[in-house]
Amino acid sequence: MLTHVVLFWTKPDVADATERLVAGMHRLLAPIPGVRGFHVGKMVSSPRPVVDSTYQVGLMIQVDDKAAEVAYQEHPLHKQFLEEVFKPCCDRVRVYDFAD
Repeated sequence: MLTHVVLFWTKPDVADATERLVAGMHRLLAPIPGVRGFHVGKMVSSPRPVVDSTYQVGLMIQVDDKAAEVAYQEHPLHKQFLEEVFKPCCDRVRVYDFAD
């Protein structure tokens, strides 16, 4: 199993960027074939200094292996998400991938 974690920083001048991002992920990323696990949510702030509270949205997707992750990245729905949702709404992204 490969877990793909993405943190998103939205554009401050796009008032509904967080809501658009979450809705777009549900609409365009969750249905991609090969996605075994899918979770998206808004950042939960914390007073603990070890917790990064600077991003707005987190995404976790699980796929079988690296080949499935590559297929996910190349899928037309992922590309549509990048063009229609990510680029208009986000300033920055950070990705963490790990596998067992």
